Amino acid sequence: MNPDFPVGRYHEDLSAFAKRRASLLHQLEAAGGGALLLPTAPERIRNGGTTYPYRFDSDFYYLTGYIEPDAWLLLRTYEEPRSALFCRDRDPEKELWEGRRLGVAAAPQALGLEAAFPLAELDTKLPELLAGTPALWLPLAESEEIDARLRRLLPNLRTKARLGPPAPATLHDARALIGRMRRVKDAFELDLMQRSASIAAHAHRRAMRVCRPGVHEYTLEAELIAEFRRHGAQGPSYPSIVAGGANACILHYTDNRSRLKAGELVLIDAGCEYDGYASDITRTFPVDGRFRPPQRLLYDLVLAAQEAAIAAIRPGATFDEPHQAAVRVLTQGLLDLGLLSGTLDEALERQTYKRFYMHRTGHWLGLDVHDAGPTHEHGQPVTLVPGMVLTVEPGLYVPEADDVPRDFWNLGIRIEDDALVTEEGCRLLTRDVPVAPEAIEALMQHETA
Repeated sequence: MNPDFPVGRYHEDLSAFAKRRASLLHQLEAAGGGALLLPTAPERIRNGGTTYPYRFDSDFYYLTGYIEPDAWLLLRTYEEPRSALFCRDRDPEKELWEGRRLGVAAAPQALGLEAAFPLAELDTKLPELLAGTPALWLPLAESEEIDARLRRLLPNLRTKARLGPPAPATLHDARALIGRMRRVKDAFELDLMQRSASIAAHAHRRAMRVCRPGVHEYTLEAELIAEFRRHGAQGPSYPSIVAGGANACILHYTDNRSRLKAGELVLIDAGCEYDGYASDITRTFPVDGRFRPPQRLLYDLVLAAQEAAIAAIRPGATFDEPHQAAVRVLTQGLLDLGLLSGTLDEALERQTYKRFYMHRTGHWLGLDVHDAGPTHEHGQPVTLVPGMVLTVEPGLYVPEADDVPRDFWNLGIRIEDDALVTEEGCRLLTRDVPVAPEAIEALMQHETA
């Protein structure tokens, strides 16, 4: 590797990335052979000539570990090089301003690839490398930049086909193929996800410790971000939600500017990204450290629904079963509290619970907070297998309404943890932050006393 390149930016152990590429090539061979062409994400202008903080394309990183912009990966089943990278070359003047680059010469060794070429040669070199391939896997209809590059590439391939090997006869969606692979995490990924989860849990504990009436939502958000960075995470894995009082009834509230008041709850939905991998935790707790009776009633109901969903996560269960278990508990609880009417079966059939619980109970988690891979295939929910990671996040959201008891007005409660499917059932990655109401109160009272 280039001795001037910053230590730690690329993984020393390349075996996980190599195994993923080998698995993908095996699938391409089983489909009749061909090539896969995948770009990473470009840099994006924010304003005034400045760019947003760069975040690589998740599929690209999954297969390469490469973290710089302006690169393309080529995998081929039919001849060497079976793996090649097109990337930016070293440029001392630009590196002075923007930071060091890996460069073409160092890329094969640093990433475990067979070859690397300058990005400037992409349009001329690719037709040569793709000549004769029977099929091509691409990220179809994903962005104007990628589509423009493909519009230049494919006619060039067809022109060359008149004089030699044929152009690809079929095009396939690369994202679907890689997404199915990403649903099941390997040991390398699970280590990173546990680290991400532990950091995020520590940050939530910090927010509970410093919370008190009179502070602003953004104060707690700042504490979260500081803890993420202090423990080595690159930053939030999504915009943090810090929602006090009625703001918690806005599912994707991110304004985070209101002052927190005694007697209210605050809902924090926040996770961090560690070496590309996301965590996703939600906790709801009293601003002044003590649950009021109506708050406790709804909180206990949401917690019971989460426990039912967690119990439903096991190999052989379907992706829908945790949601169904949570909905059943929530609906019965809403009936018992008088927030819904009728029988349980009637409320479930008519989905009247959706007035207070309108979202799903979970999603895949990994390199993306809503991770790749379908949850349903051929009209049926995916069957859970060991290595899958999904969130478990039931909630209740009760706005003001004439037919709702005043004690429940403006209560928004969600509890979310990250669950790894194991051979025995599931293991929660995020329980370093308390979830039991007594434990939350004890933490807050101890730290604020």
